[in-house]
Amino acid sequence: MTPRRRELLAAAGLLPWGALRAAPAGPVLQVGPARALKSLAAAARQARDGSVIEVDAGDYVADVAAWPQHDLTLRAVGGRVRVIGAGAQVQGKGLFVTTGRRQRIEGFDFLGARVPDRNGAGIRLEAGSLTLVDCSFRDNENGLLSANDASIELDIVDCDFGAILPGDGRTHNLYVGAIGRLAVSGSWFHHGLHGHLLKSRAALNHILYNRLTDEIGGRASYELEFANGGVAVVMGNLIGQSSTTENAHVISFGAEGATWSRQALYLVNNTLVDQRPSGGIWLRVSPRQADVVLANNLLVGSPKLAAEGYWTRRANFSAEWDEFVQAARDDYRLKPGSSLRGKAQDAGEGGGLRLLPTREYRHPRGTVALAGPATSPGAFQR
Repeated sequence: MTPRRRELLAAAGLLPWGALRAAPAGPVLQVGPARALKSLAAAARQARDGSVIEVDAGDYVADVAAWPQHDLTLRAVGGRVRVIGAGAQVQGKGLFVTTGRRQRIEGFDFLGARVPDRNGAGIRLEAGSLTLVDCSFRDNENGLLSANDASIELDIVDCDFGAILPGDGRTHNLYVGAIGRLAVSGSWFHHGLHGHLLKSRAALNHILYNRLTDEIGGRASYELEFANGGVAVVMGNLIGQSSTTENAHVISFGAEGATWSRQALYLVNNTLVDQRPSGGIWLRVSPRQADVVLANNLLVGSPKLAAEGYWTRRANFSAEWDEFVQAARDDYRLKPGSSLRGKAQDAGEGGGLRLLPTREYRHPRGTVALAGPATSPGAFQR
């Protein structure tokens, strides 16, 4: 089984997380103030296919690079590696530009990406495939931005996509173009500004066990958008719209045209929270040919789940704030005595997955395995 396949199966809860392994070790380059290679840019020039680059913890200011190598691993050692833009950028695109196949980045923070066209990103994924593990993005014009290329694959595990720099609207925490596959798990998307917390045009999307919450003062548009539809499995997520949102919709599917041949949305075992006093809309689905399955979701707030007649709906419940352990502090576990416990129903299969959660999100990022089968609606079973 390839490392890429292990990543996908683990993110879907179909393989223990202990089965995850980094790419096979190749030539090791060490980077740091006390090393022969003192900069990331120098390491990028020296790296070859299969290289493992171990980077000492610390701040790497204006140290930007393009990475064309295949089977490349970049790994922080001894703490966080902070890549700080400080006005620098590569190729007019961002702090890192990646084009190699089967690349992996672990333990990096990307801060302050700015470029002349105001569309800079912490990482620009231009080609190939990339896995991010335990990375964070702060104060960039975009967190990560990908090209439109159906051969690209992107896996995001236990990452943090935080506050966005003020901009002119091209300011998404994560913006994935028309790529082949996107898988996101155990990650936190928050404090958006004008753009969306997560926007994807991918053909296949697995969005599992995350927290997408605009937080107090956040001004995101959609919390989650699949602009061109495709196939999307959204399972086990806490998705929250702030009172200061710039769009009434929480989730949007296909609003910019159904360009993929297969159109299906599976919204299963999520906890959806709307802090708007009125006028919120949980879900917008534009292509009428889409298969839509809504099952075992908890809806918290004033909106109603206005659903088309052709949508499949089962065991979705509106929940009052006092159904939860401490909703005021974002603890959306159902109380032990809640009447909603045990009311989940079988959601079947969809998007290549069994639509039954096996893990749940753990704040501020990560997931934990469930002790047994998921029997209650919502993102949290404990």
